[in-house]
Amino acid sequence: MPLLFSYGTLRDPAVQRANFGRTLDGRDDGIVGYRLDVLEIADAEVVALSGETHHPILVPGAAGDTVDGSVFELTDDELLRADDYEVDDYQRVEVPLASGGHAWVYVAR
Repeated sequence: MPLLFSYGTLRDPAVQRANFGRTLDGRDDGIVGYRLDVLEIADAEVVALSGETHHPILVPGAAGDTVDGSVFELTDDELLRADDYEVDDYQRVEVPLASGGHAWVYVAR
């Protein structure tokens, strides 16, 4: 099953239920070499679902920068649903986890 690292709204149980039909079980982890910025969301549906007009977004950082978040196991179909949820300012890339291994994450396009 694919792993997804989330640092933002996909950690919200209401957003998970709306996108995946279930609440995800995750574990704390982090990624290195990125930092958080803020993105204004123009998609009214995403704003209504998250309740937020501004979402965090990952941008490349210094080698020592870290971002904390959660890692979730998804089905392939759920990963595609996560792609549909994220606005076009995000792209999905694979990154190394601080704990070892790799996961998908959404970063600035």
